[in-house]
Amino acid sequence: MTDSNLPSVQLAHAITSQIEQLRQHLAQAPPHEAAQILATVLDYDTGLLGEVTDLVSTGSRFAKVHSERGVLPPEVWLALGRAANELNDVGADLHEHTGTIKQVAAPTPPASRPATMPVASAMVIRRRR
Repeated sequence: MTDSNLPSVQLAHAITSQIEQLRQHLAQAPPHEAAQILATVLDYDTGLLGEVTDLVSTGSRFAKVHSERGVLPPEVWLALGRAANELNDVGADLHEHTGTIKQVAAPTPPASRPATMPVASAMVIRRRR
């Protein structure tokens, strides 16, 4: 059983709670805001998905050491390693689409009026009545 008084376990609980709050914001956000949230989460270099992938990869290394010592079954190490690899693959696939998502997130410039009134072209022929 985990010791919920450890600062690291409290941090894990706090992050989990914040991710739940973020999920709720995403579900209710207007399109441009939802796109901003997704673009931030899916940014593989600085976003949540990359960090979670690194966290699972770190867990896999932990499990490897402890499975070699006989503390954990090797299946735990293999499962964490597979999860880290699959998250990495998913992140790479989604990385291709973050640019498109960021375009939706970008605010659209307000429609501007031309600085000058349009001038009739020489091609316009006036009829006399």
